[in-house]
Amino acid sequence: MKNLRFFGPFLVMFLIFFTEIASITVEAFTGTYGINYGRIADNIPSPDKVVTLLRAAKIKNVRIYDADHSVLKAFSGTGLEIVVGLPNGYLKDMSSNEDHAMNWVKENVQSFLPDTHIRGIAVGNEVLGGNDYELWGALLGAVKNIYSAVKKLQLDELVEITTAHSFAVFANSYPPSSCNFRDNVVQYMKPLLQFFSQIGSPFCLNAYPFLAYISDPENIDINYALFQSTEGIYDPKSDLHYDNLLDAQIDAAYAALEDAGFKKMKVIVTETGWASHGDDNESAATANNARTYNYNLRKRLAKKKGTPLRPKNVVKAYIFAIFNEDLKPGPTSERNYGLFKADGTISYDIGFRGLSSADSSLLSHKAIQAKGFFGSYYMIFTVSALVVFLFWS
Repeated sequence: MKNLRFFGPFLVMFLIFFTEIASITVEAFTGTYGINYGRIADNIPSPDKVVTLLRAAKIKNVRIYDADHSVLKAFSGTGLEIVVGLPNGYLKDMSSNEDHAMNWVKENVQSFLPDTHIRGIAVGNEVLGGNDYELWGALLGAVKNIYSAVKKLQLDELVEITTAHSFAVFANSYPPSSCNFRDNVVQYMKPLLQFFSQIGSPFCLNAYPFLAYISDPENIDINYALFQSTEGIYDPKSDLHYDNLLDAQIDAAYAALEDAGFKKMKVIVTETGWASHGDDNESAATANNARTYNYNLRKRLAKKKGTPLRPKNVVKAYIFAIFNEDLKPGPTSERNYGLFKADGTISYDIGFRGLSSADSSLLSHKAIQAKGFFGSYYMIFTVSALVVFLFWS
């Protein structure tokens, strides 16, 4: 018993230390549901209010398209998991200059850790398949230099490096099993996939059943695109049945990866959504269809199941987007993907609460932080006291 009394204090200190370390160890994507926080708008709430909204809606995983410091500061101490973006305009510089990549990571990632839970860096967005061919050649170099900086700063086990792709990288996607990468994309895609395979990164896909449907409404059943009851499709090559278009799009990506020699790589959906308003040629962009898609998508993700081709790989998706963004260029639909309106109220009801109903019932930002701080240390103290009691009694 004397030996136990001697080692007791050391065990208590170890327990406290271990608890602190365990509290900052998280996955890159916790759960299955995330959201994109686009900010190409002049009428959306401040980052602090966005944090309140996200916490009220119980959305923990968030992606932004840059590393805006006002956003990163607002997310500090909230427990929200964030993926920052390195915009396409930085790729050439980051690809050619390792020091610039290091400085970018230090200034926009390391300096905000650990209070802001930055869990990933998205290097560029929809580069391959796009129109700027110079960026195609710069992407891999930028990815490698950003990863090298992260590794040198000993953040590689905390911050995941990825890049997101559109369906423009595929030659075809129907039926899903026939999908492969476009011939002019393969020479850039394969080395990129090889590197991501080495560092354990997933294939990130921006998948929009809405865009697929409006491009071919005569041959695609809208119920199939909206997760509603339908006959679905049968893939004769794989002998698999699909009852919704998103699963088929994900499995098309898996087929292309397998064709390229990367069968074990997982697919994460980094953007998906449905527009609530559009131009005359976007008649499917209605609030009712957007509500139906997003409501059914939430139910689909909550099941925590895989796809017909990869049943063990649980589907994870970031929804596009938090807000309608009034300054985005392009068709009207581009400005109307938001689950929330500019004032923070819901665009359509899929079970989330808006800022208007959240402000009066939630603790203030500082109070939430204090509760989390003292709550965690109260637990540590309680467990530690129990250990002391056991060893000293």
